[in-house]
Order: sequence, then C-alpha cells, then structure tokens
Amino acid sequence: MDLWKMSAWRIFLAGGPLMWPILLCSVLALAIAIEKFLHLQRIRIDFKGFLDAIIEKLKRSNIKEAISICDSVNAPISGILRAGIIKYTASRDEIKESMEDASLYEIPKLEKNLSALATIAHVSPLLGLLGTVTGMVRAFQVIQMKATSLNPVSPGDLAGGIWEALLTTVAGLVVAIPTFVAYNFFVSRVNSIIVNMERVATELLNFITQQSGSTKKE
Repeated sequence: MDLWKMSAWRIFLAGGPLMWPILLCSVLALAIAIEKFLHLQRIRIDFKGFLDAIIEKLKRSNIKEAISICDSVNAPISGILRAGIIKYTASRDEIKESMEDASLYEIPKLEKNLSALATIAHVSPLLGLLGTVTGMVRAFQVIQMKATSLNPVSPGDLAGGIWEALLTTVAGLVVAIPTFVAYNFFVSRVNSIIVNMERVATELLNFITQQSGSTKKE
C-alpha cells in the first residue's frame, strides 16, 4: 500500500486510537497560536512615542491628562506607567514599588498559555512514541498467536503492523515541530515586550524623580 496515495483520513485511521489525542493536541496548539498572535498584535505600541506623550504632559504638571493617555491605550505598559503616575508625589521607592506591583498583574497576561504550548510540543511526540510501542506490541502478539498455532509467519505480518504503528510517531512529530517553533517565537516576542516595558518604566521613574527633586529645590 502506497502511503502517498492514501487519503489523510485513511492514514489517520491506520495510525490507531492514539491518533485522536494527537489530533486534539494539534487543534489546541493551533487555537493557542492564533489567540496569542492576535493578542500580541492588539497590544502593539510605539513605546517611545507613548512615553514621550506622557512626559510632555508631566512636564506641564498635567497629571490627569497623563493618566488619561494611559487609560486610552490597550497595552500592558499603560497599566504599569499609570500606577507610577498616580504616585507622582510619592518617594522614588514608593513609585517603583507601585509599578512593580502593576507589572505582577500585567506580565502574567503576556505569558498566558505559553506553558500550554510548550506542554503540547513535548507531549505530542511522546504520544506518537506510545502509539508506535503499542502498535508493535499488537504486531508481535499476532506473530506469537500464529507461531503458537503453528501457522507460518510472513515478513508482512511484522512489517505491516510496524509501519502502521510508526504513523503515530510521524503524526506526533508533525504536531510537535511547528508547535515548538511557535512557542519559541512567542517567547521571543513576549521577552522583547517585557524588556521594553522595563526600560520605559525605568525612564519614567527617573523622570518623575528628577521632576520631584527640581520641585523641592525650587
């Protein structure tokens, strides 16, 4: 039987029952990847432009307008900077603590479902391997039954069962490889966003501290 001439459905059925959890893994991985991609697209922001707009308001002591700018932006950095601006007249340590507390709420939202994607990438090939092992066990059972009943065992009895069993390993790898690539891509994007958030938050903290120092001297 030529594998390349078989339909996808026949190949799926030939792989055995463990093809179903592998299929479920592929659906979950695709759903998570799409949701993550759309979420990261929605929160894209010009960090420098956003910070410059806020600093421009703070230079004029327009605290409410600076907060309004944060409220108008749907991005994790807006919540962090907002927490710092609210503490504008407080000490540097209090402002820093406030922004760190906000980041503890915002950063997990960025990392949401990444662990699930990593789990799928690791579990899928294991499911494939399990399917291969159970398939080979069935193949050798057939050989044992024929040998016990003194029936001749042909190479086809062994080879036919093994190639069908190996389909689950192929399926597991087909799911795992793109899932692992997607996981690394999203981790890279999230880490980049976090680094930019930390940089912008530090710049705002330094600016507020300098402004407070200048006000006190005056």
